[in-house]
Amino acid sequence: MARWEFKLPDIGEGVTEGEIVGWCEGIAVGATIKADAPLVDVLTDKATVTITSPRGGLILELGGKVGDIVRVGANLVVLDLADGDAPPPPQAHSHHDAPPKPVPKPPAPKPQAKEDGPAATAVGDIKETLPGMGGQSRPVVVPAPPAASAAPAPPSAEPSERPLATPATRKLARDLSVDLRSVAPTGPNGRITSEDVQRAAAVAHAPAAPAPAASVGVPAHREPIRVVAPTPAQAALEEREPLRGVRKKIFDQMARSKQTAAHFTFVEECDVTALKELRARMRPAAEKQGVKLTFLPFILKAVVAALKRHPDLNSAFDESTGEIVRRKYYNLGIASSTDAGLMVPVIKDCDRRSLLDLAREVQRLGEATKSGKVRKEDLQGSTFTITSLGQQGGLFATPILNTPEVGILGVHQMKRKPVVRGDQIVIGEVMLLSLSFDHRLIDGHVGAAFAYEVIRFLEDPDQLFLEA
Repeated sequence: MARWEFKLPDIGEGVTEGEIVGWCEGIAVGATIKADAPLVDVLTDKATVTITSPRGGLILELGGKVGDIVRVGANLVVLDLADGDAPPPPQAHSHHDAPPKPVPKPPAPKPQAKEDGPAATAVGDIKETLPGMGGQSRPVVVPAPPAASAAPAPPSAEPSERPLATPATRKLARDLSVDLRSVAPTGPNGRITSEDVQRAAAVAHAPAAPAPAASVGVPAHREPIRVVAPTPAQAALEEREPLRGVRKKIFDQMARSKQTAAHFTFVEECDVTALKELRARMRPAAEKQGVKLTFLPFILKAVVAALKRHPDLNSAFDESTGEIVRRKYYNLGIASSTDAGLMVPVIKDCDRRSLLDLAREVQRLGEATKSGKVRKEDLQGSTFTITSLGQQGGLFATPILNTPEVGILGVHQMKRKPVVRGDQIVIGEVMLLSLSFDHRLIDGHVGAAFAYEVIRFLEDPDQLFLEA
């Protein structure tokens, strides 16, 4: 038997670990896998990648179950290599030759050293429906809340040199000045969760004052919120599902955005009657070239033109260095809903694309996202984000920033409403825009000026063709 261990490869982008969201079809202990066949879907902070097996053979061991966190360099699968992958057998000897020397047994495998690199690299796709996410939910036992007098668990006497935690949790710990080595983990396999970090931060920064009266509520960040134990009849009508996969990443990203950025939202009307007429005139020519011309390419053009006049809105804050990074390239993210959750494909170099080219890219990314075939590089590098609920756009909303960006534009439904033109009241096509900004870096009048710049281009879209 030729035993071979395949370890979680380095996926890049600084990723140190990933969550197993599903073993691919037919993957189980005792099954046979072919070389280059899909093996496992792994979720990182960046994307979900499908990792293939570099070699074929009989599966002896799997490196974890769905929901487990696997670190780069840890075993993903152990194979008994197929004949084609096994080392060649020793040469046969005639009776005239000296007897072959006994082959010493190989030494027992040593534990994986910390500095050992991964065995291979990974290539993957974003999944629309993630394996392991469907079907009936597994029951989860929620432990009883601790007694009011119980003290927080003390840190381990010998803290781990590098505790197990996701990159998002490590980022939260840095933001809250929490040493992960002093945090007691409650997650699976000894993993530190974001709730563990928040609890540790609350204890570390709590004032040494008497506890408040029982009638005063405990702040939400002090203790995890627990569901009140239901009656037996109610429990039979409940279903519990672990928070994991894409939804867990969205959960952590939205929480981090609200905890770090100082949001403020600006809302204003936009008369898009002229825009609607222009699109109607250009639509037949675009369709002849096989391109569906929506309103989004015009909005992309308007946002880029406004960003060039207000470069602070195309910036980000690098918390690791304490620097404001002003980008002179324009990669606009488009928040898109999928069955797996919210994803933000990115249209690169919007300032260098024609209106028709933008429409093609919008169409390509939309189809790829919905089919689960969008590439990892298409989900990275945005400098500003646009979000829309289309026909469900409502009156207005308060978009959450896609950190570390400092601005986001929410586009809402177009409605026929009375508008004033000159001294007359006429029926126009009106759309509300909701823009959220990071008030730490963007002052109110700057955000408002940017919003009105976008509106100016959308209300008079012919100006867009005069922009460089």
